[in-house]
Amino acid sequence: MKQLLPGIWQWSWFSEEKQLDFNGLFLQVGEHKIVVDPPPMTAEAGTLIRRQGGVDYIILTNRDHAREAAACRADFRCHLYVPEADAAQMDLQPTKTFKDGELLPGGIWVIHLADQKSPGESALFIQQGKGILIVGDALIGKPAGALSLLPAEKYADAAKAREGLRRLLKYSFDAMLVGDGASIPIGAKQAVERALA
Repeated sequence: MKQLLPGIWQWSWFSEEKQLDFNGLFLQVGEHKIVVDPPPMTAEAGTLIRRQGGVDYIILTNRDHAREAAACRADFRCHLYVPEADAAQMDLQPTKTFKDGELLPGGIWVIHLADQKSPGESALFIQQGKGILIVGDALIGKPAGALSLLPAEKYADAAKAREGLRRLLKYSFDAMLVGDGASIPIGAKQAVERALA
């Protein structure tokens, strides 16, 4: 469990199949305790989260990042928020669905990203410090320090998917925390620009 930024920790589970870390985030924003896209929880992550008072909300960025949300929800008896456009394709009963432009607990803004792998793919924006973006499958932190798109066959139209991601550049952010691969705590906006060039 490593602290990436003030009030933000990450734990990871290595996927042999994808040869990538699948990351979960624990955010402590004001009085809110939030988990994003939880992979299998490590003992260390579970201990730290319990010490901080548990979890109030789980937020999923897309249908494929349900991961261990059901187990985490059962464990912490918390609310589950999922993208409205992906909800019907998930084996979960969310407390609430969200769509573009909504403000979630902890002052987290939803940015829907069009033409991605799943119809509900959403980035989460936090206006903290120099700005923080959290993405699920929109961009992968690979190789470390850089960002890349998923393989072209994952999209209905890879060119449209790339275009859909340009929306992220309208936001002011320095950190990008990724669901897969290595997060970029500083200089992430330039990494996004390079990935979309």
